[in-house]
Amino acid sequence: MVLAHRMQWLAFMFSASILLQILACAIYSNWWPLLSALMYVLVPMPCMFFGGGTTQFLTSRDGGGWIDAAKFLTGASAVGSLAIPIILRHANLIGTGAMFIEFTSFFIFVCTVLCFHRASLEDEW
Repeated sequence: MVLAHRMQWLAFMFSASILLQILACAIYSNWWPLLSALMYVLVPMPCMFFGGGTTQFLTSRDGGGWIDAAKFLTGASAVGSLAIPIILRHANLIGTGAMFIEFTSFFIFVCTVLCFHRASLEDEW
């Protein structure tokens, strides 16, 4: 029961993050902010390919070629999620409001990933 309740909250948080992405585009009639949603797809890929589908390797001190590459790619994707709205704002392709909506969306997305990580550590799926 507790696991189902946690999954509902995670789904709600992820949906809210995607909704904010779409609102950042729709409110300002500019679809450039949706470019940062591409990073939402890229962030979990290193975990899936190199980490065996878990997030536990991100907090471990274990190294190795593929584990280090996965940590680097995850970090680069996370930084890219913040950098894309900043670059688009600097190039005057999006407004300041859209940039802040994108940051809020990213913050909710990161909280979702951290909650998922914690839930996967506690419940041992």
